[in-house]
Amino acid sequence: MSGSTGERSFADIITSIRYWVIHSITIPSLFIAGWLFVSTGLAYDVFGSW
Repeated sequence: MSGSTGERSFADIITSIRYWVIHSITIPSLFIAGWLFVSTGLAYDVFGSW
């Protein structure tokens, strides 16, 4: 078990970096899409002018 801990942490680092890259792209894109949705006026067209 002590010999495989290094490989395990290395795999965890790879997976954590992969998920970090995925979320660092998807989460800001959701905020940008929501901001564009409101700023371009599509929200008012879809939901009606409040």
